[in-house]
Amino acid sequence: MRVVVAEDGLLTREGITALIRRFGHEVVAAVGDADTLVDAVGAHRPDVVVTDVRMPPSFTDEGLQAALRLRRDDPDLPILVVSQYVEQTYAAELLESARPGTAGIGYLLKDRIGDIVEFVEALGRVAAGHTVVDPEVVRQLLSRRRDPLTRLSPREREVLALMAEGRSNAAIARALFVSEAAVAKHIGSLLAKLDIYPDGDDHRRVRAVLAYLRG
Repeated sequence: MRVVVAEDGLLTREGITALIRRFGHEVVAAVGDADTLVDAVGAHRPDVVVTDVRMPPSFTDEGLQAALRLRRDDPDLPILVVSQYVEQTYAAELLESARPGTAGIGYLLKDRIGDIVEFVEALGRVAAGHTVVDPEVVRQLLSRRRDPLTRLSPREREVLALMAEGRSNAAIARALFVSEAAVAKHIGSLLAKLDIYPDGDDHRRVRAVLAYLRG
């Protein structure tokens, strides 16, 4: 893969760059601010972008705003956001951009980068067109909508969180130590309670759930 990395911290930027190269991918640009990120994407046309949220000059949400701009300009550009915190409004907007026929989207907290293999696998999944969402991002997005989520049972909430992480029925079954049939039943029930029609495509399910959470 050809990757553009955007991170204002020099040490973190160099670490992410080295990690990506270690797994045989090419970092075509590593930049420290949002404007340079947009320019680098235009110049290099990468396979995937990795960007932080907070960047100069205000160190608030410039990176995420740049990601949204890039996504609006090119829905076929896969983007993986890595951050120390969850910017809920823009995170939901970015994740909602994962629509049928568009490229992959991801949002991971930086703690996840400590698991090197998991981070690189997440990057590959986003580049391949999937949605990858950190469990803590899922938890905070879920907390934004307490109604009608109050209709869900505790088990249905667990299944919904795992769905939003992009897990298959089989993976959810393994995580919860239940059968795939039980998972399918829970999914059918929770989607009905949330007024979302069941769908056999896990990626589309994730988009539907995230879109509903943003409301």
